Amino acid sequence: MKYRRFGRTGWQVSEIGYGMWGLAGWKGHDDKEVLLALDRSAELGCNFYDTAWGYGEGRSEKILGDLLKRNPSKTIHFATKIPPKNFKWPSKPHYPLEETFPYDHIIEYTERSLGNLDVDCIDLMQFHVWEDNWSGHDDWKRAVLKLKEDGKVRYFGISVNRWEPDNVLETLKTGLIDSVQVIYNIFDQAPEDRLFPLCRKLDIATIARVPFDEGTLTGTFTNETRFDPDDWRSTYFVEENLTSSVAHADALKPLVPEKMTMAEMALRFILSNPDVSTIIPGMRRMKNVNMNIGVSDSMGLDEELLAKLKDHRWDRVPTEWSQ
Repeated sequence: MKYRRFGRTGWQVSEIGYGMWGLAGWKGHDDKEVLLALDRSAELGCNFYDTAWGYGEGRSEKILGDLLKRNPSKTIHFATKIPPKNFKWPSKPHYPLEETFPYDHIIEYTERSLGNLDVDCIDLMQFHVWEDNWSGHDDWKRAVLKLKEDGKVRYFGISVNRWEPDNVLETLKTGLIDSVQVIYNIFDQAPEDRLFPLCRKLDIATIARVPFDEGTLTGTFTNETRFDPDDWRSTYFVEENLTSSVAHADALKPLVPEKMTMAEMALRFILSNPDVSTIIPGMRRMKNVNMNIGVSDSMGLDEELLAKLKDHRWDRVPTEWSQ
């Protein structure tokens, strides 16, 4: 496993981290295999784990807490997220801060996460949605300073809404935010325009999420792919989105190098960007852990292929199904 500096925190984090959404609240996974996959990831050197209260209403946090207990000798950096008070994902520009992240709500859900994780201090607490027009409000700032002062949170971050990488730029300039989690992959290259350069300037860590575009960039979806009604992807991959996603993925297939899968190419594309601190693919099975972590071998994509992949940028805007 290779490691990268996590912004001004100074942490050295595994460039392949672990996204824990799929470990709670999703159908089609085996609890026993989940635990084996988690333990395997730690064994292979993964030391950055990302969860949220919203993943199973704290269940994923408890799973992470158990992992920490099973690995007391390892340095593991962990992150979780505060849900918006109105429990609406994503946020909208007209939502007032009072309905999403008022002071008392931030404090309350930090305490809940501390209990679920069974720790005294959270390494990285993130706001699970964000609107940049909240940057000047005092409530969230007071809460951030209070929780840091009380030793309950080391650092704070923001998870940016889907396809809105610029919806945080002014907030980063407050100096109170230490990391940004953003969708970044072969299709979603917009963070390169303004977000990554600002993070580089301010020494803010960047967490790349959704590296496979919710599965599209594995190259396994077809227009006939269907998801269980209880799987959130059944509402995300509506016909409009599925058809266009499959078409964009199919256009990439001729570019996949010999002896490489599209999923591996997708991860190596992200790792080829030094502005990325870590990637957090979801890994519910042992085979996913072995494959994803195996990509961390310092072998990025060559410049010719990277140039071709740049042409597959797909700029999208939020819709009623983009969640």
